[in-house]
Amino acid sequence: MTKWTGVLPAVTTKFTADDKLDIAEMERCFKFQLDAGIHGLIVAGSLGEASTLEPEEKIEVLKVALRVAEGKVPVLLTVAQGSTRNACKLAEDGAKAGAAGFMVLPGIPYKSEPRETAAHYRTVAKAGGLPVMIYNNPVAYGVDIPPAMLAELGDEPLFTAIKESSDDIRRISEIKSLCGDRFAVLTGVDNLALESLAMGADGWVAGLVVAYPKETVAIYELAKAGRMAEAIAIYRWFRPLLDLDVSARLVQNIKLVEAVAIGSNDRCRAPRIALEGAERARITAIVEAANARRPALPKF
Repeated sequence: MTKWTGVLPAVTTKFTADDKLDIAEMERCFKFQLDAGIHGLIVAGSLGEASTLEPEEKIEVLKVALRVAEGKVPVLLTVAQGSTRNACKLAEDGAKAGAAGFMVLPGIPYKSEPRETAAHYRTVAKAGGLPVMIYNNPVAYGVDIPPAMLAELGDEPLFTAIKESSDDIRRISEIKSLCGDRFAVLTGVDNLALESLAMGADGWVAGLVVAYPKETVAIYELAKAGRMAEAIAIYRWFRPLLDLDVSARLVQNIKLVEAVAIGSNDRCRAPRIALEGAERARITAIVEAANARRPALPKF
């Protein structure tokens, strides 16, 4: 059974000044992740501005990531469509394009009942025919997949992992207690990541990793090696940046961090607009302060 573990960046989608996909900049940024030792890539998610991308654009971003990854790490396509029908079509197309699997959301923005949620996931999994990471984010999407429902979904072998973003650290233990090792459990909340790893999470679907991949990988590897004091020291340095992921403006925040930290651009697709004025200055100051005291990373 495929189980994804480690650090899996939820990468941003890059755009040109005339609002087309910026293939060259995505290639550069994805390679930056691979060079730092990440364990997979997730494209076209919430941070990747999925709601503004056409289905064919999502497949194109997937193909860019696959070319860069060269089979070294799995590349997952996010399936976030408003209808189960459209989600199935995207999963089918993603499988044909070479995705290793899918991170699947409920059929948002509709807030489905539990039986509808389960049916959506089962139908999409069968359509794609590849392993699925179930994305649980009731805070953002209003649909919860509690541990009991996850246990019921365990009879479908294509369900291999859950991205747990309920903002409740207790969920990690509850899932492990109820489901054992049936699913890989990955935290999806940047500023709860180390706490989640300490409670037994198997991985981290990360956001600020797009600007600081080496630090993100170091925290994960040190935590898994039991070197918690070293992991905590890096994590405490990282926290002001990680907090920027937990925001309605996470896309604008993180793209600005990329612009300052790695020389990328922070162009978004409308209706999002890059940060301006006092808020832009505030985020820039956080990045510059972090860079000024960036820690040396231990070997692991």
